[in-house]
This record gives sequence, C-alpha cells and structure tokens, in this order.
Amino acid sequence: MDTANTSSPQQNPGSKLKTRVADFFVDLYRIGGFTMRFFKEAFVAPFEFQELIRQCYQVGVRSLPLISLTGFIIGIIFTKQSRPSLLEFGATSWLPSLVSIAILKALAPMVTAIIASGKVGSGIGAELGSMRVTEQIDAMEVSGTNPFKYLVVTRVLATTITIPLLATYTALIALLGAYLNISANEGISYSAFMGEVFEPIDFIDIDQSLIKAIVFGFTIGLVGCYQGYHSNKGTEGVGKAANNAVVIAMFLIFIEEILIVQITGWFR
Repeated sequence: MDTANTSSPQQNPGSKLKTRVADFFVDLYRIGGFTMRFFKEAFVAPFEFQELIRQCYQVGVRSLPLISLTGFIIGIIFTKQSRPSLLEFGATSWLPSLVSIAILKALAPMVTAIIASGKVGSGIGAELGSMRVTEQIDAMEVSGTNPFKYLVVTRVLATTITIPLLATYTALIALLGAYLNISANEGISYSAFMGEVFEPIDFIDIDQSLIKAIVFGFTIGLVGCYQGYHSNKGTEGVGKAANNAVVIAMFLIFIEEILIVQITGWFR
C-alpha cells in the first residue's frame, strides 16, 4: 500500500497561520490605500453635493425614530438605576449632575455610534456590496463616472457630519427622559434641573464628546464603504460585507473611545 504523505495545506497549522498573517497585512495595506484615496478624492473637484445631501438625509433623518426612542429610554433607565444608590446616602440632589456627566461625556456619542454602526454601517456595506457583485460599480467606471467619489466619499462625509448631530440630539432626548423621571420623584423644576446639568460640564468635556462623535462617524462610514466596495463572492459576499461592517466598526469604536478618553485626560 502507498503510504506517501498526502497531507494537504488545510491540515497544516503552520500554513494556515502564515496565510492569515499574510492576509492581515494585505488587508491593512488595502485599508491604508483606501483611506488615503478618500482624503485625496474628498478635496478634489468635482464635488457631489446633491448625493452628499441625500446621504445625510439617509443617515440622519432616517435614524431619528430609533435614536429618539433609545435616547429617551437611556435617560429614564440610567436615572432609575442611579437613584437608589444615591438615596442611601441622601444625595439624590446629585442626580442631575451625575446624569449629565454620564450622558454628555460617554453615553450619547457611544450609544449613537453603536446604533449607527448597526443600522447605517450595515446598510452601506450591503448597498455597496450589492452594487459590486452586480457589476454596477464597474459600469460606472466604464461610463466615465468616478464611483469612488460618488459612492464612498459622499457616504463617509455624510456619516462624519451627521453622527455628531445625532449624538447631540441623543444627549438632549436622554436628558429629557432623565428630567421627567427626576421631576416625578424629586419635584425639581426644569430650570433648576438644567442648571445642575451643565454645572459640572466644561469645554473639555464638550470637545471630547464632539471629537468622539466625529471620529466614530468617520469610522462607521469608512468601514462600511470599504467592506462593501471590496465585496465579492456574490450574495454571500454582500451578507459578509454587511456583517463585517458592523463588527469591525464596533470594535474600532471601543478602541477609539479608550484612546480619546486617555488623550483628553492629559489636558486636564
């Protein structure tokens, strides 16, 4: 009987590891080139203003119902969860300040980004992925249209612009929910509540929240566009692009949250 070695590369862990490492660096190179191309195309005419406005509408206005519901619930739930602990120390008067610090500095940009990565990021990945596998992007290139500027630049700019606006709106809605809950239990007036809300907040906190939202928005748009623009393998590739857009964007958002908090902490 022939006892020759018939092992395949799939059975060799060393080959698998080398392939994955090589694929990682190839993807890293492609992502770097994709990002550099975005910055190059974003500041070179012609500019697709109509498509940019349409994408801002898709990202912003279409997300308002979900953002509104989530922000309002966050304000109520966070207040309800915090009140018993403060009540034990007779410090329920600190609730407005505690809520403002948590919502304005952390929860509003983070929650908005997570919702957008699931709703907007996956939609961008699926849309561009579908256009890639149906060769619509190739047809745009043949017709003389720049698909990267029309499809990628407009979507990344739209998320970068609208996510900070949505994060601000989320914070306001969450504070409204918090006020209704605190007012029902403590009888505090709206003017007194708002005065206590902004008392512990300074410009560094506002800048930190704004920077987070801008970076998160850019990340969501770029990741979604990259996954969709380089999609393949038919309908399976479209689903994979949408899934990867969400997972990778969320992972990067958590990393960016840590880095931004650490960096802004050095300026205090």
